[in-house]
Amino acid sequence: MQNITKVLKLIKKNIWTLVGFESMFKIISLLIFTPLFLNIFKLITKITGYNYLSLENVTSFLTNPLTLIMLLILIMLMTFYTLFDISTIIIILDASYQNKQIKIFEAMRIAFQKCRNVLHLKNIPLAFLVLFLIPFLHIGVSSSFITTIKIPEFILDYILNNRILTILVVILVLILVMILLRWLYSLHYYILENKSFKEARKSSIQLSRKKHLKDFITIVLVQFITTLIYLVLLFIGILLIITISEIFKNLLLKSLTTTIIWIFIALSFVVYSALATPISYATLSIMYYYHKNTKHEKIHFVALSENDNKTNLWLKRTCWGLGILSLIIGTIFTYSLYQGKYNFNIEYLRTLEVTAHRGASILYPENTMSAFIGAKELGADWIELDVQQSKDGEIIVIHDTNFKRTTGVDKNTWELTLDEIEQLDAGKVFSEQYQNEKIPLLKDVLAYARDNNIRLNIELKPTGYETDFEQKVVDIIKENHFEQDCVITSQVYNVLEKVKTYDADVKTVYVMSLAYGDILSLKAADNFSIEASSINKPLVKKIHNEGKEIYAWTVNTEENIRKMIDLNVDNIITDNITLAKDIIYSSKTSNVINEYVEFVQNIF
Repeated sequence: MQNITKVLKLIKKNIWTLVGFESMFKIISLLIFTPLFLNIFKLITKITGYNYLSLENVTSFLTNPLTLIMLLILIMLMTFYTLFDISTIIIILDASYQNKQIKIFEAMRIAFQKCRNVLHLKNIPLAFLVLFLIPFLHIGVSSSFITTIKIPEFILDYILNNRILTILVVILVLILVMILLRWLYSLHYYILENKSFKEARKSSIQLSRKKHLKDFITIVLVQFITTLIYLVLLFIGILLIITISEIFKNLLLKSLTTTIIWIFIALSFVVYSALATPISYATLSIMYYYHKNTKHEKIHFVALSENDNKTNLWLKRTCWGLGILSLIIGTIFTYSLYQGKYNFNIEYLRTLEVTAHRGASILYPENTMSAFIGAKELGADWIELDVQQSKDGEIIVIHDTNFKRTTGVDKNTWELTLDEIEQLDAGKVFSEQYQNEKIPLLKDVLAYARDNNIRLNIELKPTGYETDFEQKVVDIIKENHFEQDCVITSQVYNVLEKVKTYDADVKTVYVMSLAYGDILSLKAADNFSIEASSINKPLVKKIHNEGKEIYAWTVNTEENIRKMIDLNVDNIITDNITLAKDIIYSSKTSNVINEYVEFVQNIF
């Protein structure tokens, strides 16, 4: 608690300067710099000739020399932007440690001068600390763009299911933590003592020697207590609103109470966000000054200007200009909405459907008739399955190109004929209970789906050894009169183009791990199936406004299912059918705020 008291004391001296700067910085970030950086990245893709990015072309995009140069420039701009936020806070806290008042524009002026040095070649490694290491520990640097990047769920699943990869990731995390703890005070030396980044790193390592664990515990403890206080105050505030509404229940409508609670939560979060970063760096500053005093190192203070009006006039004009620019951008966007530039009429109420990923693959061997029958029994709306071609040209249902994982036989799909494939056991590896389960043919699954009124998501997985692969799949679908009850999907766009060339009426879906840029220019795709972590509201809106649908894969947790519901996707592809159906049903019959209100009322 002594550390908390010191942190609060350091913040208190210039609290309105800190809150004012952070609030202004966050607003300008939201209205100007975030769209600016996103548009710069969009410009990079346009200049390099990539209208869209997907898993198919992202490697060639990233290895393009022009891309590397432009991304390096973008990273440096992002480093300067984030460092400016951190520098201003450290300077304000330094003034507080000197027991002096400092104004926002004075702190910003000094911070701008300090940040210019990041453009020097010798300080380029600073970007690694600012953009990657500090956000990695989530110690409150909420201005960093890197913290908004999420690892796709399919990558996380792959890592967690592979013990060696999991161990390697844990080791990597520990290494990054150790690097950060050694470099923890580098920015203070860089900003307050004008040291190069190399000198700042060495000084930080020396200052925190044998104190890494204690420093780490202090940072985590302060962050935990801060978050806990925020949640407690939030709970008390909502409780008071509920209590007042109960006293005046004849005057206050329930909907009005709900609105007030939402406004209170939003305002509370704004205040918390404005204080989170200063609290984090106040903690670091306290430890920095403490270690300096303990080691009898000289403390260098930032020289503050006595005449704020003259030295900061240009900065004030810049901020006023940014404020006016924010107002103009907001007005233009609002006017565009009024003019109907963004067509929201197509955003009609959609029924969210559930697709069983490779059938009910949690309970049954994947891509088998047992899994498909189980999916139907669990109430799935669709079944997703994968098809490949055997040596003799038959269309079989299997995900991997090799039979090893599901059958134990180390052979590829193009190496065995149908007769040989029918001898394989697709169930025993999963469980002895499903011994002698066979790899089905596509035509068998179609027959079952037609008789049991369930639709199919048929993913084509080419291996490069096929003959008329797409045509044969379409022919089987048409022979079974199933065109209206299925979609053909693939992660290879060329496959969809071939399908459309053969039959333009067959509905196609492009499966994407990464979706960026003008994906609507992909005319061979009627709809899009996108990895869940790459989906956001603008993307859903854009796809829906073109009259197309968006599927989310592979969504297995309650948190992600609820997120997809809020994003208004059309179809959730999941391994956990029961969980998805239950949450979707619950979302249609309940209200989050009402449930929270009832929870609080039940306690008291």
